[in-house]
Amino acid sequence: MKLGFYDVGTTPFFALQADQRVSYCLYVPEVLKEEKDRSTWRLIVAVHGTGRTATAYRDGFAPLAERTRSIVLAPLFPVGLIEPGELSNFKRLKFHDMRFDLLLLSMVDEVERKYGIDARRFLLFGFSGGGQFVQRFHCLHPQRLSAVTIGAPGNVTLIDDNRDWWVGTRNLRNEFGVGLDLPEMRKVRVQMIVGAEDTETWEITIKPGDGAWMEGANDAGRTRIDRLATLKANYEQHGIAVRHDVVPGLGHQGWRALLPVIEFFEETLK
Repeated sequence: MKLGFYDVGTTPFFALQADQRVSYCLYVPEVLKEEKDRSTWRLIVAVHGTGRTATAYRDGFAPLAERTRSIVLAPLFPVGLIEPGELSNFKRLKFHDMRFDLLLLSMVDEVERKYGIDARRFLLFGFSGGGQFVQRFHCLHPQRLSAVTIGAPGNVTLIDDNRDWWVGTRNLRNEFGVGLDLPEMRKVRVQMIVGAEDTETWEITIKPGDGAWMEGANDAGRTRIDRLATLKANYEQHGIAVRHDVVPGLGHQGWRALLPVIEFFEETLK
């Protein structure tokens, strides 16, 4: 497809043609316009958290994209889809008639067609609510991933055949039409990252009556640090290798956690 002025650099938000309730922005190195064969270019996807800071993550990965011949895709899943004021629609992948994992795959396909890059396997980052999305996406679609960074998720889904989704994975096929593919999950490079000062619990403790409440919702630990450590141990019990970064002096600020992520992604892309 012929590329225009707004198709390269820091792009505006594009409505996803498969479902215009959601959108995405990109960072596209301008040198891509000059290349006829773009099949060696790669895709980095950065998923926002509850604050929807999509452009901050897009811009944070831009220098990496320039160095590695990659495009950065940052989706936007707005607050208030279907239910006014609802904040967490994307975190557990399914909300009313919306499947956010499939919407992201539609964005990836749209970008792949438009720019002619290779997005069969892509790199996926998310922090906080985005970390929840990334962890669960890894469970459902590992065959589409080369690496994931699961950043400071408030709640985690453990590989557990004794508990239902979203706490466990017992009924994964009934919920999403796919089963857990551990051999494929093991092929994906996994980083888990959290700040050493990320100890607040007010936002992540789920109580009976909350929309996400189910038995076992808080069993993985009290803080994000505890819950990520529980997820790491769970992954390793199932043969999934994990790089675990606990960043000194960092609280719950995803944009300040990017340096170890960029290092991890650059190693993967090499």
